[in-house]
Amino acid sequence: MNNSIKALASVSKTLEGIYDLDALIENLSRSRLVLLGEASHGTHEYYTWRTAISKRLIAEHGFNFIAVEGDWPDFYTVNRFVKHHAEAGADAVQVLKKFNRWPTWMWANWEIETLVNWLHEYNGKLSSFEKVGIYGLDVYSLWESMEAMIDYLKDHDPKLLPEAKRALGCFEPFGDEMGMAYARSLHRLIPKTCENEVVSLLRSIRQRMANFNTDMEASLNMEQNAHIAKNAEKYYRSMVSANQSSWNLRDRHMMETLRRLLDFHGPDAKAIVWEHNTHVGDARATDMVQEGSINLGQLVREELEMFNPKIVGFGSFSGTVVAGSEWGAPMRNMHVPKAREGSWEYLLHSTGKGDQIVFMDELKESSMFMDPIPHRAIGVVYHPHYEHVGNYVPSIMPERYDVFIHLDVTTSVHPMRMFLDKSQLPETYPWAF
Repeated sequence: MNNSIKALASVSKTLEGIYDLDALIENLSRSRLVLLGEASHGTHEYYTWRTAISKRLIAEHGFNFIAVEGDWPDFYTVNRFVKHHAEAGADAVQVLKKFNRWPTWMWANWEIETLVNWLHEYNGKLSSFEKVGIYGLDVYSLWESMEAMIDYLKDHDPKLLPEAKRALGCFEPFGDEMGMAYARSLHRLIPKTCENEVVSLLRSIRQRMANFNTDMEASLNMEQNAHIAKNAEKYYRSMVSANQSSWNLRDRHMMETLRRLLDFHGPDAKAIVWEHNTHVGDARATDMVQEGSINLGQLVREELEMFNPKIVGFGSFSGTVVAGSEWGAPMRNMHVPKAREGSWEYLLHSTGKGDQIVFMDELKESSMFMDPIPHRAIGVVYHPHYEHVGNYVPSIMPERYDVFIHLDVTTSVHPMRMFLDKSQLPETYPWAF
């Protein structure tokens, strides 16, 4: 272990301020697709350092958009606000307070408000074609996406409205509890599914795309909402077994959405992705592969090699975090215990260098780091006293990430207080990441 600590100390770069990012930004600037992870959804420093990196990639290297582990309809509203669309919201706080799905703190927090305000200000001096967007990649928003399509069709394509209403009507018996009730109905062996309705609607929307060009992104929004309806229906069906099939379906949906965004932004598009380490860190370098699970980081490396993708992981040794003790539970400020001995976080802490950046290329020649090592992952459901049981993922670190940012002691994110809609399926369900 001492040799591993010495090796890490010799290659890691101290991170004390934004100018210590220069070498990292230079490294990432040679990519057109940068994935920024996080070891929890409730840590202040993960948001602020990802914001600092994203701002520089956008302002200095022409990155076109940020895509996050969030719902498309909610972030499409944020996207319209940062691009100065009419009636898109009075300010960032008003827009972010619409995020009422548990865990609300994941996106409705003051750290994200800072990013949204910066994007709004940055875009103020740019033409419509140059403005930087922010979008949600996730699959959960079946009802919101269906309702967004119906609202749009009322004004812009009434001929398609009956078919959209039929698709939404198929789900109406389950509406009070959204996707969970639909999944439970299938578990009770009710034969009726809504697959045919949503697939038919997607086909019709694709045939009538020209009708939706009321602004630059209206067609993209309509097509994406239709894809969400199709994939969310499949996701809810897969939840009956709650195995890796629902995980894989979710990450494949996020990959499809990322591809759609890259195509929309043109042949020279550059993108930044914000997701949990469990989604961006290559699954093939973890025990996920033994379960047949894939993730976005793996898919990006396999399918978008021409973008020279770079994956940046984040982690910390100790501190505090916002999480819940169970699904739907009130948010709590929790203590994050010191990382367990022998873990990746423990080794980096033991270098004595505090916050630091590790470029993984410098470790690939060393056999010490080519065996799995425990690497902490904290979800929105968290039990600090039992984290040694399920919060460490065996990982071959130089293969999982291209770069790793270690923040020795971290603090909790700062949530906005708001109404919680308990009828909606929680973000990240049933995996917590």
